Amino acid sequence: MLGSSLLLAARLPRVALRPVLQPATRRFDRWSVQAQQQARRNAMIASTVLAQRRAEHVEVEEFLAARFGRAAEDTLGLPPAAAPFAEAAHG
Repeated sequence: MLGSSLLLAARLPRVALRPVLQPATRRFDRWSVQAQQQARRNAMIASTVLAQRRAEHVEVEEFLAARFGRAAEDTLGLPPAAAPFAEAAHG
């Protein structure tokens, strides 16, 4: 009997605090999910903007190469190693 009363006494504070802690726990869980979703949205937006800028960069390179009849890398002062990345970003 003594063991069960000690067990009940040990559980009593948890049971009493449960209604107080559950809403806070739920809010924290919702916050963490919302923060992760917002971080994903931000990353997708940043990735989209970066892809658009790369595509524009390639378009300018192609225009300059067509206009001046020489390699766009030379025109823009880009190292030759940057050319494969520009082509990959374009398509």
